[in-house]
Amino acid sequence: MTNHLIQKLTEILEKFPGVGPKTAERFVFHLFRQTPNELSEFAASLEEIKNSIKICSNCQNFSTADPCEICTDSKRAKNTICVVAYPQDVIALEKTGSYTGTYHVLNGTLNFPEGLTPEKLKIKELIERLKKEAKQSGLKNLEIILGLNANMEGETTSLYLIKLLKPSGIKITRLARGLPQGSDLQYADEVTLLNALKDRKEII
Repeated sequence: MTNHLIQKLTEILEKFPGVGPKTAERFVFHLFRQTPNELSEFAASLEEIKNSIKICSNCQNFSTADPCEICTDSKRAKNTICVVAYPQDVIALEKTGSYTGTYHVLNGTLNFPEGLTPEKLKIKELIERLKKEAKQSGLKNLEIILGLNANMEGETTSLYLIKLLKPSGIKITRLARGLPQGSDLQYADEVTLLNALKDRKEII
């Protein structure tokens, strides 16, 4: 019975990014060494995720409310939208403490060999959102910041969005290339991200 439980938990943990069989097994035995109170706290946190976490219908980010805190913040510039790949990227940019616009989470980047086509990303939701914002702010007052990773998938997605949005007249900028080529946004330090935001360039 114990072996069955170990195997089951190991298989579940192996589904986490970057976790192989050996690491998953170590996690399982780490859980076994926890006190009943610690395990109850861990289980309660997982239950809270299941019951409380929602997807913001506006920006597609994870949140406990819909719309999320950022989208409903009256101090945020609603006409400036930073397009990112993942919710982790929002956290990274928020740590700079300097960005006062809003976000749109695509939930991935284009990768045609792996089947990640435009239909699989939150691009349609972005277009619908821009239509609504344009009615309030006007197209010329909108700015889209492409905050995608400086790798092949991020570049492909950026080029796709530029081709899609540029004819509308919306101002499109991208983070300055202070970010190392091939790096992930979520792993960049706050100073690098702050400079990338400040020095963003308009795409002509």
